[in-house]
Amino acid sequence: MGKRITKEEILRQIDEENVRFIRLQFTDMLGIIKNVEIPLSQLEKALDNKMMFDGSSIEGFVRIEESDMYLYPDLDSFVVFPWTSDKGKVARFICDIYNPDGTPFEGCPRYNLKRNLKKMEELGFDAFNIGTEPEFFLFKLDEKGDPSLELNDRAGTSTWRQLI
Repeated sequence: MGKRITKEEILRQIDEENVRFIRLQFTDMLGIIKNVEIPLSQLEKALDNKMMFDGSSIEGFVRIEESDMYLYPDLDSFVVFPWTSDKGKVARFICDIYNPDGTPFEGCPRYNLKRNLKKMEELGFDAFNIGTEPEFFLFKLDEKGDPSLELNDRAGTSTWRQLI
């Protein structure tokens, strides 16, 4: 495992690079990245794992009665975005999602990945390689400029035919 970044290093980099806003990112159950953006004044609260969000507002997470959830920033995921604005830069942490009782949220994709990596290690596997596989189709436009069912190429024709 690589070098772990410390809170002190993060605070130094934030000061040096004029960071003014922090994005706390997490992934929903469909793999879509979500953000909670906070001003720099809330950073200590976030770093102490006390930043809450409404889990019921995320499709498939929890019901309104159990909506309080916590974002735990992964310090090693800290990145300052390279673009600037007149108001300062934006940085981000990728977060794990926790329940109010301090247990990991079982619907958190990062938690499930970590849990499965641990199982694989316990089974004696040295490496566990995974990756995403983006799939899509490109459709031609009709004479009105609207999408048609005609493909731009023949690469996925058999799969596409099975879908319609």
